[in-house]
Amino acid sequence: MSKPLGFEKPLGMRDILPGALQKQRWLQHRLLESMGQWGYCEIMTPTLEYYDTVGGASATLEERLFKLLDSQGKTLVLRPDMTAPIARVASSLLKEEPFPLRLMYSSNVFRAQAKEAGRNAEYFQTGVELIGSNTVDGDAEVIALAVSVLKAAGLKEFKIAIGHVGFLEGLLEETVDEAEQREELKGYLHNRNFVGFRKYVDSLGLDNEKELRLKELLTLRGGEELIQRAEAITINGKARKAVTNLRQLWDALEAYQLTDSVLFDLNLLSNLNYYTGILFEGYAAGQGFPICTGGRYDGLMAQFGRPAPATGFAVQMDRLMEAAPFVAKEMPRTLVLYRSEQRTIALEKARLLRQEVGVVVTQRKDEWDPRTSESYDRVLDLTKEAQ
Repeated sequence: MSKPLGFEKPLGMRDILPGALQKQRWLQHRLLESMGQWGYCEIMTPTLEYYDTVGGASATLEERLFKLLDSQGKTLVLRPDMTAPIARVASSLLKEEPFPLRLMYSSNVFRAQAKEAGRNAEYFQTGVELIGSNTVDGDAEVIALAVSVLKAAGLKEFKIAIGHVGFLEGLLEETVDEAEQREELKGYLHNRNFVGFRKYVDSLGLDNEKELRLKELLTLRGGEELIQRAEAITINGKARKAVTNLRQLWDALEAYQLTDSVLFDLNLLSNLNYYTGILFEGYAAGQGFPICTGGRYDGLMAQFGRPAPATGFAVQMDRLMEAAPFVAKEMPRTLVLYRSEQRTIALEKARLLRQEVGVVVTQRKDEWDPRTSESYDRVLDLTKEAQ
């Protein structure tokens, strides 16, 4: 195996240069500040977790986990998401804390990529988990908070698309008997391949009524008027219960005065299999991928011994950086030049100047060339004052 070149990085990893990092830090601050105003407290978990606990509980596919062995031979993973680690903490270190728990984070997560994928293997996420709330008000809170943080990031045009796992699964169970065929249909929906979905439905040989109900699913995207249409293609069961949940959610979002920022998309499907109810994605104008994703996951906490309902969302910081406006705050820059025997005087002068003007850089005169050095708003040449 050939040795990597000095400038090469592991597959999917990347460097973040000063300008981009400045924007990322600014956005993180804006988001966490907004989340804190809603009563969420920041938490940090280890980069490494045990595979048998967090790795197994995560919804990330096995082949996308980064695994390694510790000195005792136990399998570790680089955390693939933040939800499972926070569930672990909520069930252990915070087990005496009363529900609901409102926790927020801003961390990196890792998911391995195939060589030909050309995508990042390290992501930065900022998000929240609301643990212990099983009401529609909890779902409405995290969606309203998602709207709030996207506005705090400076986005002017965006929409939150809302779906429901129970509606989709219930409708498929009502119309398609074979589990394998239902999974195939879910695959088409997840990939937004609606042409393929229709063709596959045609190939199943369903009766006309069931075929029409499945194809009607693809049109269920819109506002409050969609709820009645969704109810019309369901029977009393899981799907009908989900429609009731969506109607209650819309009423709660109306109370937040947010219905202009949200829409229903009932063929929405996540690749994370721990979602159990409401799920949602946030899209900015001109962006083809969701900036934030979230939803209800009422079964995850039980895997750590403290059963509880929960919901939350994560903002994908890389995608937010592409969509959010940012103008770096320029601080006046002053350069203090000195001869070696003037060092003490120059450093004290720089200390005092920083209290007044902000950014001050010191440099020896014999090491400075104005033709090749970076520019400054002001150059204070102490060597001339000494002459």
